[in-house]
Amino acid sequence: MKRGLVVDDSAVIRMVSGRILGLLHFQSVEADDGAKALQICEQQMPEVILLDSSLPGGDSLELLRAIRRLPGGDAAKIIFCATENDPMVIGRVLRAGADDVLFKPFDRRGMQEKFEDVGLVA
Repeated sequence: MKRGLVVDDSAVIRMVSGRILGLLHFQSVEADDGAKALQICEQQMPEVILLDSSLPGGDSLELLRAIRRLPGGDAAKIIFCATENDPMVIGRVLRAGADDVLFKPFDRRGMQEKFEDVGLVA
């Protein structure tokens, strides 16, 4: 079974995202901060990472870059989860290595469409 990592400081977002991942046939793993997420990725790189754009400490972009530098980090699909549709921010995120952006709040349909866009599900 493919693994999906949800990185968000909100327990509710992690829970909802984890349930949606399960419905899409992914095993869900969670992290509430960048350090835990990086540790999980170092141990076993997930196929997809849902990364909150506003982690405490403002380290989301640096975490994205750090994951990409890890062995297997270039193969993981990283979906940046944002609350605002700011073209400047989206451009920075994509240049930093995100595969796509998913806007909150999202549902199963929205997540499935992004997964289809990046080739995770058919």
